Amino acid sequence: MIPSSYSCGTSSANANVRDYWNAEPCGARGVGLHDRKTFFDEIEEERYRWEPYIFDFARFAEGKGKLLPEIGVGAGTDFVNWVRHGAKCCGVDLIGQGVRLTLERLRLEELRVDVLQADTEKLPLPSDQFNIVYSYGVLHHSPHTAQAIAEVHRVLSPGGTARIMIYHVNGLVCWLIWICHCLARLRLWKGRRWAICRYLESPGTKAYSIPEAKALFARFSAVTLRTQLSHGDLLLMRPHAKYRNWYHRLAWQLYPRWAVRLGGNRFGTGLLIQATK
Repeated sequence: MIPSSYSCGTSSANANVRDYWNAEPCGARGVGLHDRKTFFDEIEEERYRWEPYIFDFARFAEGKGKLLPEIGVGAGTDFVNWVRHGAKCCGVDLIGQGVRLTLERLRLEELRVDVLQADTEKLPLPSDQFNIVYSYGVLHHSPHTAQAIAEVHRVLSPGGTARIMIYHVNGLVCWLIWICHCLARLRLWKGRRWAICRYLESPGTKAYSIPEAKALFARFSAVTLRTQLSHGDLLLMRPHAKYRNWYHRLAWQLYPRWAVRLGGNRFGTGLLIQATK
């Protein structure tokens, strides 16, 4: 059963999400705004260096000739890879800056594909039409994630496959957020979900246990999922501005990445889901 606390957003939740990601499009943190082609090349190189497992999960080559929307295009890195591999794509993103970056990237590569600004909970797409729906690290930001997943199910053709990543509540990132914002501040009565909702990326972000994720995808005919250590679990990415004090920098340097890797993917924050309609 999905916890009722997952209505942690407010009536302005989508506006808060838009403001956060417009200021910092996914994947673009800390990358300089110099030559535009170099800018996008740097974003792509860093994404797949930090998250090489995306290739095994997305399997871009399988998109060739398939009808495929990506929900939440971010800076367009995965989306461009689907297009390069011959998928018949359209992109959907709530965030205007993500749409603009992705369209700019497509123009630089002389690719012509539709990218729409729209709410993931009300996709402007026909029902029962798409062979694959792809969304990586996006739907847990939607105020009503279950509704967003219902929309994924609606637009998939019978037998079509959703490839979705959402956050795993037992992942190390979720524990680190709780340690920083609850344990270190002696707010011990506050749980991980409270901390995730307020401090992990955009306001209202959610994370799910494996049983909760299975419940979200219950209307699909077959579901497989696994957890994956992320670059966040390993603190490989550039820290957000709120984690750049001297003690944060020291923790970043001393963090035992070798021990985290030894533990394997069990406590990974990525929850990789493949669901067949």
